[in-house]
Amino acid sequence: MKEQESNLLKRITIIPGLMGGKPTIRGNRFTVIDILELLSSGMTKEEILEEHPILENEDITAALLFSAKQLRDDYIFE
Repeated sequence: MKEQESNLLKRITIIPGLMGGKPTIRGNRFTVIDILELLSSGMTKEEILEEHPILENEDITAALLFSAKQLRDDYIFE
């Protein structure tokens, strides 16, 4: 894994008891799924960052990278 990817993935935390153990951004109450839903609703990165100042640009990139890796590693085609 590239160092840049590794650093991005460190932003994703899974803490039992926080948000039901779902992957969150830097231990905050903001999940990877939240970011994906905002993007899929049509919001741009800039709009998300403006509306949610707790987030950083790298958090959004990390959420996308984490999701892609999860699908690549765990998704089973039938």
